[in-house]
Amino acid sequence: MGLGRIDGATAATLWHDVDEREALLRRVVSDRLAEVPPPTLDDYIVATYFFALRTSKLEGAAEEISYLAASGVHNPPPGSLLDQCSAKPAGIDAFDATGRLGLAHVAFPLKMMEHPDGHVTSCDILHTLAGAGIFDLYERQDARLVAIQIPERIIRSFPGPAYGPEGVRQLTGFAPSQPAFGTILKPTAGITADDVEFLVEEAAQCPLFLFVKEDEDLYPRLDYSPAAERARRAAGGIERARGQRGGLGLLFASHVTGAPHEILETVHAVLEAGATAVMFSETFATGTVRMVREATKHMARPPAIYGHNAGIGTRTRAIWREVIDLFARMDGIDFRQTAPIKAGAPFLRPYGEEWRASEATLIRPLPGIKPSMIVRAGGLDQGNIILNLQDVEQRSISPSVLFLAGSAINSIKNAQGKPDPRLGAEAMRQALDVHRSGGIRGVSSDEHLKALKTIADKEGLTALREALRQRYPESL
Repeated sequence: MGLGRIDGATAATLWHDVDEREALLRRVVSDRLAEVPPPTLDDYIVATYFFALRTSKLEGAAEEISYLAASGVHNPPPGSLLDQCSAKPAGIDAFDATGRLGLAHVAFPLKMMEHPDGHVTSCDILHTLAGAGIFDLYERQDARLVAIQIPERIIRSFPGPAYGPEGVRQLTGFAPSQPAFGTILKPTAGITADDVEFLVEEAAQCPLFLFVKEDEDLYPRLDYSPAAERARRAAGGIERARGQRGGLGLLFASHVTGAPHEILETVHAVLEAGATAVMFSETFATGTVRMVREATKHMARPPAIYGHNAGIGTRTRAIWREVIDLFARMDGIDFRQTAPIKAGAPFLRPYGEEWRASEATLIRPLPGIKPSMIVRAGGLDQGNIILNLQDVEQRSISPSVLFLAGSAINSIKNAQGKPDPRLGAEAMRQALDVHRSGGIRGVSSDEHLKALKTIADKEGLTALREALRQRYPESL
């Protein structure tokens, strides 16, 4: 027998739309920071926090962080080592008359974290700037790390991506003007090395693809599907399809995970077997990207690194996504997922201003650091690819974007009712042709699907028509 229903006030609290508040918070904070930017200091990393405090003032929170998150000493002797290793308040911006709601800037001295050779790790920065003294105190009704200012010499000490968009395109022969596509192995788990070989070879026969990766749910140390054997088979499939690719290369990314002591062993095994890229679930493998980037940078052709951000939503409620993505890029990620544009309600975070901030962080100029390639993925398909192509062209960022589709390629079924990657890839190619023809230019996002289906019907684009029917059975 079930429990009784909860009261209306309780239900209203539980139904509170966190996303609506997040969007509002981001707009307010972004406007304030645009008007009064955070301070920049040569010998400090400056963190900007949003606080909603229960009883104390913003000034008190900044002072408390300076004590709790650095030397742990109140009023250290001026000029002493303790003083040099103590954080300092660097300004506040109160949003209302309470003085408890708004922004606080705190300067953390490099003296407390900079290594003798001048480098600092993302791990050390984050556990200092986002530790218990900021997020675990009850007094903080809400706390967010929303921005970070890092001195140029520290940014330059990070390795950054081995390739970035320009390097990836040079590596594979894709011109800057050529749309770059990728795909994901489906099924995502429960597959053998034989299955991987078949799926990769199918993808390799389509010159649309620059990149193919394993899924994060396909683990490396399975007795029935070891990662090195999968990589060897994938490399063989790519080699056999070489003649059908018009001279274009194809990167294959093995998924690497496991305990820390297993990571490098697996990386070297898949690279020796023929993988040209590696993928990590970076959210839960903190430090792995930097470790692998440093361990492979001596190679004539180091692996491209795909920093999969599965689970990033578990962190972005406290640390804004662009801060996380900044460190991912500086640590060495070549590919970073954001989200595709689609009609109607978002399917995936990020969206709106968070999405724009994330993509800007991945490609904006950084001293000594290459950009990361933006990966539009997560529900990308033949029905929304044109919306995404139009967007990146309008923003002049096409060379920096990879369009990654999984189910839209590998789960489209043929006339026999079986998944057919060739059919899915052909449908994507036909959608690309429609975009190039300009036949759907100027159509609103609300009318996009219907207009696309009309063109597919009129021009006999059977693969595209079938993909749209399967992906949007209730909309067309």
